[in-house]
Amino acid sequence: MEADEVLAGLDPEQREVAEATRGPVCVLAGAGTGKTRAITHRIAYAVHTGVVAPQRVLAVTFTTRAAGELRGRLRQLGAPGVQARTFHAAAYKQLHYFWPKVVGGEPPRLVESKLALVAEAARLCRLSFGRTELRDAAAEIEWAKVTQTRPGDYAAAAAKAGRTPPIEAVDMARVHDAYERLRRDRNLIDFEGMLELTAAIFTEHQEVANQFRDQYRHFVVDEYQDVNPLQKLLLDTWLGEREDLCVVGDPNQTIYSFTGASPSYLLSFTVEHPDAKVIKLVRDYRSTPQVVRLANGVLAQARGEARAHRLELVAQRSDGPTPVFTEHDDEVAEAEAVAKRIRELLDEGVPAREIAVLFRINAQSEPYEQAFADHGVPYVVKGAERFFERAEVRQAVVLLRGAARSDTGEPLVRAVRDVLAAAGLTDQPPEGRGAARERWESLAALAQLAEDVAIDRPSAGLREFVTELEERAGSQHAPTLEGVTLATLHTAKGLEWDAVFLTGLVEGTLPIIYAEKSPDQIEEERRLLYVGVTRAREFLTLSWALARSPGGRKGRRRSRFLDGLAPQSAGPPRVDRSARRPVSSGPQPCRVCGRPLTAAIERKLGRCESCPIDYDEDLLERMKHWRVGVSKRQKVPAYVVFTDATLQAIAERAPLSEADLAAIPGVGAVKLERYGSDVLALCRGEEPAADLVD
Repeated sequence: MEADEVLAGLDPEQREVAEATRGPVCVLAGAGTGKTRAITHRIAYAVHTGVVAPQRVLAVTFTTRAAGELRGRLRQLGAPGVQARTFHAAAYKQLHYFWPKVVGGEPPRLVESKLALVAEAARLCRLSFGRTELRDAAAEIEWAKVTQTRPGDYAAAAAKAGRTPPIEAVDMARVHDAYERLRRDRNLIDFEGMLELTAAIFTEHQEVANQFRDQYRHFVVDEYQDVNPLQKLLLDTWLGEREDLCVVGDPNQTIYSFTGASPSYLLSFTVEHPDAKVIKLVRDYRSTPQVVRLANGVLAQARGEARAHRLELVAQRSDGPTPVFTEHDDEVAEAEAVAKRIRELLDEGVPAREIAVLFRINAQSEPYEQAFADHGVPYVVKGAERFFERAEVRQAVVLLRGAARSDTGEPLVRAVRDVLAAAGLTDQPPEGRGAARERWESLAALAQLAEDVAIDRPSAGLREFVTELEERAGSQHAPTLEGVTLATLHTAKGLEWDAVFLTGLVEGTLPIIYAEKSPDQIEEERRLLYVGVTRAREFLTLSWALARSPGGRKGRRRSRFLDGLAPQSAGPPRVDRSARRPVSSGPQPCRVCGRPLTAAIERKLGRCESCPIDYDEDLLERMKHWRVGVSKRQKVPAYVVFTDATLQAIAERAPLSEADLAAIPGVGAVKLERYGSDVLALCRGEEPAADLVD
């Protein structure tokens, strides 16, 4: 890939980021504005223009999934040697490399969970903790360590920060002190200690710092609004006197201050680096103007410092449905209404994996799990058991790895499905929920991932697919399960869906009741709602219930954050059923050989991948040309209009009516209304109306 190709397709602000190859650079990037695209293209452009060698770049982010995504995009841009890691993964590697050189022997053993050690420390202090208190005490120790607060200073620091300790502050300090003594006596380190120890080695051993700084000369830090004091300390030791640093963040998405994260480093970047170049990304490519308008409205009510630093998003997509506000008698009725509406979206062609229900705390998921089970809506709970640690997934990976050793060159999707069939994947899912259904969904997710890989890399075989799985397992980058996502607002950050339901929006839940102690905490709760709103691409529903249980007192008040945004009276949403796709009674048969189709790409094409292809190649090329024009006018990627697989399915079937077009998977009610007339004109051999006026 040439340097000019790296810049192709970037908007003016993204291009400005990419061309700012030397630091210091501060990118303020609003939700959905393509920040990952901007920073990966910046790194790739710097590599292709010779500014820096790929092995001299260290890109740091906050989750293993995000780091894996960065590495994947950089490979596609021709910069595969770049290191993209979390703070902890980078520190772990550095500590294990330098420890034998400057200390000798094996480094302290890493403790991945504090719970057992905290429980023992509590017993030494003659305290008894329940499970919840144990987790809260471990979290409090983590906060103290990332803010560099020693046990003797804990009480004063907690009071100053407005924190409510899970136990008396003096006892919390005693437990923390006992925890540290136990840890040191057993030569253990926790994640915070790992960062602290790595920074100390760099500070105390100049030769180590010099060797590292000779290796890495170009730094990028994503989600900089979430950096805590300990991470900032480590970053400063990495940099030394260098200023080749690019930070990216959004102060409007600061939602982790309870862990010690602070937006102050992002907001004061130009104070620390007076010569820094500041670039703002505000063009929102993710959401419709209606969703963007509501998101801007949420932040328009912000107070204090948050209001001064908000980014006003500018929508780039065409119009979509207006966000819906609904009020319900109780939480059961709210969950029931959400389940019914999701069932309608599924029937209209919206994939289950493109729908999410978001709430403030995990305990709110229970009524939705029950309602979804009652309505036959598949779902997954984000934050549950890690995907690659599931027994059926481990078994499937072993089988795929064995098959890859004797790969015969069979098409990837078919080869993977043959292997997964031996592991228990069937054409149809088991009835109901339970372990059998969850096992089937795990295997189906692997099959879907194979289809995605085959579309992105048509030449990929089993070996490449196994490599993809191993890289994803290492970064916990799980494939998307075919089910509606149930998640908290905190865990939803960084994700997006076609349809989002924000539920439980009542006082005491959002904002959470304990946030009332501080105006800053209230503002963080407001930003949580903003994060939730900006997860939606097209459909957005916001709901609340007046009572918790059926028949209960209707004393709840909807969230103050909806004041001025929601109508005074909000009844149930009106459902447009005019373009709903009929519900299939069973697996779709192949239109050539009649075999039941279970793979998504085969269902979209309406035939087995191996069956003969019969389509008008000229029609397919004309539709692709039309799609390029539409994507440019609407300023969205081409696949947002229609994927290649959907265009091929249209070319093969050559529909001549709206009903025929609507029956093709990938053509939902919204796309039928938006593009139907143009596509049907192309199928008739005519020019689309949009092209005639251009």
